[in-house]
Amino acid sequence: MPEGVLYRKIIHIDMDAFYASVEQRDFPEYRGKALIVGGKPEGRGGVVATASYEARKFGVHSAMPSKTAQRLCPQAVFVYPRFDAYRVVSKHIHEIFHRFTDIIEPLSLDEAYLDVTHDKQGIGYAMDIARLIKQAIKEDLNLTASAGVSINKFVAKIASGMNKPDGLTFIGPSRIEAFMEKLEVEKFYGVGKVTAAKMKAMGLHTGADLKKLSEAEMIRHFGKPGKFYYQIVRGIDNRPVEAHRKTKSVSVEDTYQEDLTLKDTMLPELETLSERLAERLQRHGLKGRTITVKFKFHDFTLMTRSHSLTTLVNNKENIIRTVKAILDHAPLNDKRVRLLGVGMSNFERAAEKKKDKKDIQLKLF
Repeated sequence: MPEGVLYRKIIHIDMDAFYASVEQRDFPEYRGKALIVGGKPEGRGGVVATASYEARKFGVHSAMPSKTAQRLCPQAVFVYPRFDAYRVVSKHIHEIFHRFTDIIEPLSLDEAYLDVTHDKQGIGYAMDIARLIKQAIKEDLNLTASAGVSINKFVAKIASGMNKPDGLTFIGPSRIEAFMEKLEVEKFYGVGKVTAAKMKAMGLHTGADLKKLSEAEMIRHFGKPGKFYYQIVRGIDNRPVEAHRKTKSVSVEDTYQEDLTLKDTMLPELETLSERLAERLQRHGLKGRTITVKFKFHDFTLMTRSHSLTTLVNNKENIIRTVKAILDHAPLNDKRVRLLGVGMSNFERAAEKKKDKKDIQLKLF
């Protein structure tokens, strides 16, 4: 460590095959079997939420159509998600986190960043804290988690995925830049399939290749994220762990095994998505004004259409009515739709409507 430089101590915790592991823990008949949590293959538009490690050996992964997963792993057992059960487990996991720090940034039910630069127990060593967290999760919940430890969020997240399941990986300051140079571009957090394909078409396959471009060139080719890529390949990520993040939007979406071609067939799907969105908004005490419908076409191009209401809403009737109006006016031009989504933004928390808006903060678990 260079003299005078103080580094953050960041841990990224990622539960191992979380939904599937909870199911296997709670139901002994699933243990040791290829288990897939998500929509069943006989249902229209079923998607894998997560898969046990026994199923992953066959190439099954999250967001894969259930019918594809069944073809890859015919012996797999499919179960629907039990989100209420997963939320209870997630709450307990966060209680374990709070034994060591209150600077916790949840990303989903099963993963979070922790800043343990100044830990509550005075342990001092981030690797020791990560071991204690993993041990507590195992002892209290009979589940395993993987942990990544580093000086910033980006590297900690990559590290947590390196030795799954039940992994613990440390990437220290002196190793970061060399590590990032060897990393394949598709493994950069935030680089999706489209961006990765564009990078490879430009001859950019690793972090070392990205490092050859100036910051201006990165921004020209990749827009605003280009600046972030330029910094992170050099090991620079100054984003703090945010204990309280204001929710900007909530959305739900489904990918369909067969493309939708008629608005009459899209409407029931959008109504189902609207009901799911309303339930999620009400569960978290959120009301919003702006409703957005997302269309992804067969050629993977995207179109979104939004409408802002004069009042705050979170009930399915108002959402469905608005979504229907958006669909009626959407210029689909006979294009085939493979994904639909419905989202809400422009929020105010229902339970805190009269409070100062700057005090409105939410953690979605």
